[in-house]
Amino acid sequence: MIKRLLKNKAVKRVLAAVLCLCLVVGIAVAGINAYMVSYVDEYILTMDEVGDYDFDCVMIMGAGIWGTEPSPMLQERLDFGIEVYFTGCTDRILMTGDHAREEYDEVNIMKDCAIEAGVPADNVFMDHAGLSTYESMYRARDVFQVEKMVIVTQKYHLYRSIYDARKLGIEAYGVAADEMKYGFHNNMREWLARTKDFFYCIAQPEPTYLGEAIPISASGALTDDKERV
Repeated sequence: MIKRLLKNKAVKRVLAAVLCLCLVVGIAVAGINAYMVSYVDEYILTMDEVGDYDFDCVMIMGAGIWGTEPSPMLQERLDFGIEVYFTGCTDRILMTGDHAREEYDEVNIMKDCAIEAGVPADNVFMDHAGLSTYESMYRARDVFQVEKMVIVTQKYHLYRSIYDARKLGIEAYGVAADEMKYGFHNNMREWLARTKDFFYCIAQPEPTYLGEAIPISASGALTDDKERV
């Protein structure tokens, strides 16, 4: 049956067309990824370098929670992000993550960690609707009115984060939170996500939620949705 199908000229043409399409898509994805990495490379700073800059805020990207605790990936981002804060390059932290459901709340857990580390509560802002990397950057610009920031996340994710922010008009830099090792799955998923965001940054659709402006120069208490002791 399969041999007969392969001898059919029409089937051969379809298979050839599919293979050509796959090749074109593969080349496009590889090209977009290479471009994004090369575009961003110069904006990645070391911990020693970041203290020489002056930022509106350090943005720490959400990365999942385990019950009421940060996931190991998120904890790594928090550790590095709080260290960046204490270099003196900024006096504001913007925690951005998923709080679309009452029972799933990344950003309050992130803020609690920063406060426990000695960051004043008023200096920690929460973006409750940072549902994707692109949306976090769009909201940083339009809701929190950020003009210049340093982003903290794992390096494989940092390229897309800085790229999105800069293409949306924010002067963005980054520090990589990379103590743990991340495998093929993370990088493969990121290749596809970079390709998606490349086109998002061209079309610039509005995020799922916007809302009123909360300037990063104000008090982080404006983003609180619960009482803090």
